[in-house]
Amino acid sequence: MNFSRPALPSKPALSRRAFLSDLGMGFTGLALGAMLERESRASSALWTPPTGLPHFPPKARSVIWLFMNGGVSHMESFDPKPMLSKYGGKSISETPFADVQDPKKLALERLVVPDGNGNQRNKIFPLQVGFQKHGQSGIEVSDWFPNIARNVDKLAVVRSMYTTDSNHGAQTQFHSGRHMVDGSFPTLGAWVHYGLGSLNDNLPQFISIGTREYWNNKDGHYLGPAHDAVPLRIDPSNPLDFGKPERPFSPAAQGIGLDLVRELNTLRGVEYPADPMMSARIASYELAFRMQRSMPEALDFSKESAETKALYGIDQPHCRDFGSQMLAARRLVERGVRFIQIQHGGGGAGAWDAHGGLKANHSKLALQVDQPIGALLADLERRGMLEETLVVFATEFGRTPGTQGADGRDHHIFGFSVWMAGGGIKGGVVHGATDELGFHAVENRHYVTDVHATILQQLGLDSRKLEIPGRKRLEIDHGKPIPEIIA
Repeated sequence: MNFSRPALPSKPALSRRAFLSDLGMGFTGLALGAMLERESRASSALWTPPTGLPHFPPKARSVIWLFMNGGVSHMESFDPKPMLSKYGGKSISETPFADVQDPKKLALERLVVPDGNGNQRNKIFPLQVGFQKHGQSGIEVSDWFPNIARNVDKLAVVRSMYTTDSNHGAQTQFHSGRHMVDGSFPTLGAWVHYGLGSLNDNLPQFISIGTREYWNNKDGHYLGPAHDAVPLRIDPSNPLDFGKPERPFSPAAQGIGLDLVRELNTLRGVEYPADPMMSARIASYELAFRMQRSMPEALDFSKESAETKALYGIDQPHCRDFGSQMLAARRLVERGVRFIQIQHGGGGAGAWDAHGGLKANHSKLALQVDQPIGALLADLERRGMLEETLVVFATEFGRTPGTQGADGRDHHIFGFSVWMAGGGIKGGVVHGATDELGFHAVENRHYVTDVHATILQQLGLDSRKLEIPGRKRLEIDHGKPIPEIIA
């Protein structure tokens, strides 16, 4: 039996992009793709798509996903290890913790190979920054992150993450839950976009800000490109690709063009009344038109107070760019955007990849992000938005307790840290632990999809109810929520 949709008779037609550009509407293909994909799947007799409603009552409605590309050192950020300074310069085998390199404990032996300078990567590298206790919780945070530290009672710090990709494909792995050798799989943001309906029909529901490298620049994969994030520039004059006319058009002229497209599509709908995709086409064109007006307004900071802009560090050169992204994220969430994925230090391996000069590298990058992230947390809270906005701080892996070269740390997959805040997450808690050197996650270990599962649960989604025909997912793909950090 053939369940495929009958093809329409072919007729010569102007390309959609050219037609819309000539009408002054620009072209928002992702909006069209999302609607056509929903229509197409809904028309299939073999499969019922998600309803767009949560599977159970949610505690959060939006996610701001902050990803530090390159691998932040957990030991110089949110997991202090004073033993590194006590035994600095010694080989791991010369300390009471020699067993951390027992092959039975290692999935991948890569830290005892001499580098080009004759150094051993198992020589312990002392901590490069101090730590202080903060807040009522007394959680220790690196001195490089004083503004995040002021908000520590809002955070649930998970110090027991692990992953399996020892190179920067781990960026993709953290987003999708799968090693790159397994193939291409949808990211967490794509699953959220796929599973939940729109909060604002005038704006994209899944947005990506910042540079993404070629191996990590798609989201939908087998769910389809309709579930890729919409890349956004923090530029009110030109925020979206193909988001403005190629030639000047007045709003009145654009309205005439929109009416013409609607009329022509309606006529074609009369000609082919059995075509279930026509209404989706019309709606997508109207969305493209609405987005041209809504997105510049969302990115227009002129109505923000001077105090708010200073809070985010927009008046300071070292954090102006990231501060603008954080303020934009708050404004977008405020307007109903569901999932905002922000990449810091993207491009190549990632800016946080400190194989050498870790102190200079991390102190500079922390200065770029600390004040804006602290401002985001404080601003969301004072506006009553934090309780329904889940903020995530993540990176693809940690860095080695041992030295690489003279003053750096290598990639480290056996233990690292992330934190979450808001959206029904407990504040002022630490969950899990690494050993005394920060080598292995030894208490309440969590693979990256446990973070995904926690976020999905807070959004009211059961990942097992999102599976599609022919794509059976592994148990590890689903992960398990972390109940100890959920309020």
